[in-house]
Amino acid sequence: MTTDYFLTRKASGLTDGFDSPTSPTGTQPRSNPLASKVTSVLSASYTDSDIRDALTLLDKRNIQNNAETRRQLRLDVQKEVLESNGDIVREFGQVAEQLKRIGLTIASLNQGCEEMKRHISAAHLETAPVLEEASELMKQKEQVESKQQLLKAFNAHFIMSDDDIATLTSTAEPVNDKFFSILARAKKIQSDCEILLGTENQRLGLEIMEQVSKNLNGAFQKLYRWIQREFKSLNLENPQISSSIRRALRVLAERPSLFQNCLDFFAEAREHILSDSFYTALTGSTVNGEEDASTKPIELAAHDPLRYVGDMLAWTHSATVSEREALEVLFISDGDEIAKGIQAGRDSEPWNRMAADEDDESSSFDGLKALDELVDRDVTGVARVLRQRIGQVIQSHEETITAYKIANLLNFYRVTFSKLLGDESILLESLSTLEESALRQFRILMRDHVASLQSETRPPPSNLQPPEFLHEGLKQLTAIMKTYETSFTSPDSREVDFRPILTEAFDPFMTGAQNLTKNLTAPSDAIFSINCLLSARNTLAPFDFTTSRIEEIDESIEEYSTALTDSQYTFFRTSSALHPLLQALAPLDSSIEDLRSIRTLEAFQPAALSQASQILDDFLPSALMDATENLKQLQSSKLVAEITEKAAEKFCDDFEEVEEKLTAADEIWEEEGEEGEEPLRALFPRTSGEIRVLLS
Repeated sequence: MTTDYFLTRKASGLTDGFDSPTSPTGTQPRSNPLASKVTSVLSASYTDSDIRDALTLLDKRNIQNNAETRRQLRLDVQKEVLESNGDIVREFGQVAEQLKRIGLTIASLNQGCEEMKRHISAAHLETAPVLEEASELMKQKEQVESKQQLLKAFNAHFIMSDDDIATLTSTAEPVNDKFFSILARAKKIQSDCEILLGTENQRLGLEIMEQVSKNLNGAFQKLYRWIQREFKSLNLENPQISSSIRRALRVLAERPSLFQNCLDFFAEAREHILSDSFYTALTGSTVNGEEDASTKPIELAAHDPLRYVGDMLAWTHSATVSEREALEVLFISDGDEIAKGIQAGRDSEPWNRMAADEDDESSSFDGLKALDELVDRDVTGVARVLRQRIGQVIQSHEETITAYKIANLLNFYRVTFSKLLGDESILLESLSTLEESALRQFRILMRDHVASLQSETRPPPSNLQPPEFLHEGLKQLTAIMKTYETSFTSPDSREVDFRPILTEAFDPFMTGAQNLTKNLTAPSDAIFSINCLLSARNTLAPFDFTTSRIEEIDESIEEYSTALTDSQYTFFRTSSALHPLLQALAPLDSSIEDLRSIRTLEAFQPAALSQASQILDDFLPSALMDATENLKQLQSSKLVAEITEKAAEKFCDDFEEVEEKLTAADEIWEEEGEEGEEPLRALFPRTSGEIRVLLS
């Protein structure tokens, strides 16, 4: 519609004075109202919401853009506005009529309300005294009901019925869940009485507490006697603590003295039972003399002391483990509850609290320690019999190896029981004493054996091999070391702990062998010593706890090897006729005068030097074989080769020295041009290279 309007204006040729913006004269044109209006219309944005709404309204009226329509548009709009205003006035007239009728209704309602107020005021004046009296009665009723409820709650909480008291204290009533629930209630009443003591009703609190304390003491006495009866009827062959007994012991822990008495009673019963069982296992018959066909007596192995001791210790270990497993559930699983109960009992008993203050160790309950102590008390009788039996075995056998094996076996079980029962136990003390006794017996037997060997005067073997007593001692030591290797000793202290054993079982034999060398001459004494040391080293080498002693043996072998090297070197010098030459050259140095004087020495005269050369030639082909033959009695062929090689090397070095001085003396002789004599090297032609080849 808007587009049509502007197109119509353009087609009709109406320019409204916009064709020439300026006058021909170039002056400012006069303001034209219509042009201003059109300018404002054209300058308006088509996106303006008001213009868009106006144009939309014109479109809806289907108005044609012509001169007649444009003239009537304002009149039509004003007519519509007037009609709309007339409609609004008529509507407001109707609203006014309605408001007038509402006003009359409200006035009527106000009048009715005033009338009701007057009736209510009159009724209030008449009922006020009755209501006040009724309210007072209701308050009194509530107070009475509150007191009744308080009295009922007090009686229910603080007063126990006769049936409950009978359940708590009468021995005719069973110890069951009802007993424990009533006991818990009684302890709660006793605790809550402390609140009453802090109020004005102290007398009431004291009376109730006195009665409840009396009932509680009766309940704990009943529980104590019940536990003792249960312990008497308990299958002591398999002492599994039932849940009811465990619960009773947890509760009884609040009376530490009664709790300890129960444990003492149980420990005493278990000690007798285990002692009787151990006797049956040993003899195959009960204490009453009845045969037990299902048991193979341990005493049947009494002829074998090691097995006999091992079977007794194994039975003791099995019984201790079973005992600990049976009691572990009480002291470990229920340990915290028992500790709380004992602490509560000490707090409620001033004398116990004072004792705990004097002894800090008893101020807290250690379940693991209590378990170890109870198990140790249970096996005290067994430990006593064990100590007696094993002590007899140790004293009655005089075999050195057997004594040490028993000591090592005791050490094994001592370490095992220390992990099982702790370091402070009667059984562990017994095993430690037995172990010391076995080691003492071992030392005594070993010293007696060594003393008997030393009393016998024996010559060293002709073949210079280790003597028979040394072989026996090393064989015995091997058995001891194999036994020690299986023992439970700390890796850091194994070698240190074994040194006393070497002192007793090794050093005396080596000393005895060393004493035999006093009757030998060199190099036989060194060969015999090395053979003994090599046998000892081979015996000690497989074990890791003899390292320091092996090092000492290696040092001794090295010292004796040095002596044999010197002996072989002396053999090379004397057998090769080089010794006189070296003696003659020893005072001389490398000066010309000393080298010139060599020809004047007796050992270097042509006849003597030729004879020395001939002896050397005869010696060299079989030199190594002859030298090796000197050490044929040495056990180690490798050591023989090393010793001979070192001696040959020293001999070659000496020969080089002789060769150099002879060569230097010949050079001086040639320079001086003396005649009538032969060169020394012609009389002694061997070279150091040839010597090394022949001796390699």
